[in-house]
Amino acid sequence: MAVGFIGTGSMGSMLVESLIEAQAVEQHDIVVINRTVTKSTALKDAFPKIKIAYTLKELVKRCNWLFICVKPKDMPNLFKELAPIVDTNQLAISITSPVSNADLDAALPCKSCRAIPSILNRAHSGSTLLSFGEKCGPKDQDNITQFISSISKPLHIEEQITRVSSDIVSCGPAFFSYLAQRFIEGAVNQTDITEEEATELTTSMLIGLGKLLEQEHYTLPTLQKRVCVPGGITGVGIDVLEQMVGSGFDELFKQTHKKYLDEKEKLTVEFSYK
Repeated sequence: MAVGFIGTGSMGSMLVESLIEAQAVEQHDIVVINRTVTKSTALKDAFPKIKIAYTLKELVKRCNWLFICVKPKDMPNLFKELAPIVDTNQLAISITSPVSNADLDAALPCKSCRAIPSILNRAHSGSTLLSFGEKCGPKDQDNITQFISSISKPLHIEEQITRVSSDIVSCGPAFFSYLAQRFIEGAVNQTDITEEEATELTTSMLIGLGKLLEQEHYTLPTLQKRVCVPGGITGVGIDVLEQMVGSGFDELFKQTHKKYLDEKEKLTVEFSYK
């Protein structure tokens, strides 16, 4: 089965790399297209057997599944180009949240679903958020779920929690990487430790924390209780974090949802079928 990737930017190229390394698909069964051709050729340099398409019609003709890996603002015009050339047996797979399954079903005559990835998928870890359009039957759903399971844990979600789920799964690694970097900077600024030493220790700590949770030795609350001795040093640090963080994460989710709703409103105007 041939799989096409429309857009080979950060997430599109990550998916191609991860799926090939997981042996979910052979290189020669992948066809890519990108507005900036050099991004496609860079992928082909890494995986010589993949094919580059230079028109959408060429890619669609070759492929059964079409991963749509472009920015939401580019989707209305892309769908206008795709609609006349896809058929009902093909499957369009969007990796972005603001375009709903209903939008996909209305814009394209083919079957459609969303598979929202995480950068963690590059390590064949983390989750991918799956939801399906009405034209996507049980067999199609099983096939895409199995395909995605080669690089992640597939999670089937409902439309109303798409944004918050994406915040946690897709944006979460960037949020926590930012916090870890500030953690390192604080250690360097206030002590004699070097940035290299603090980075090594923090990275090792985060990897170990992930393993503890994965192996279910602790939950997040029980881990805190186990480490935080009343009146001890960890407790002092937790008190500082409580003062610093406060309702900060409430505001984070408030702002990401505001951005999400703004994007959906713009797309509603731009989609010709609305």
